[in-house]
Amino acid sequence: MSQAEKLIKRFCDKPKDFTYDELRSMLRSMGYNEIPGKGSGVKFIDDNKHVINLHKPHPGNIIKGYLLEQIKNKLEEVGKL
Repeated sequence: MSQAEKLIKRFCDKPKDFTYDELRSMLRSMGYNEIPGKGSGVKFIDDNKHVINLHKPHPGNIIKGYLLEQIKNKLEEVGKL
């Protein structure tokens, strides 16, 4: 199992300590590019123009559970999971 596959599996298990850095790495492995926005806003866009909008977590680096669920639903909608 590759590192990207392990990261996707970890994401799908909805851990309470999933970091923004892990999310960025996972989305990059799925073909998404990060586009910085204003302030802590960021977009991830793939070649098919599928967009994931979110705010970077602060002051820490841990992604909130509800946001992991929203991202998972979006990835399932576009057939990435």
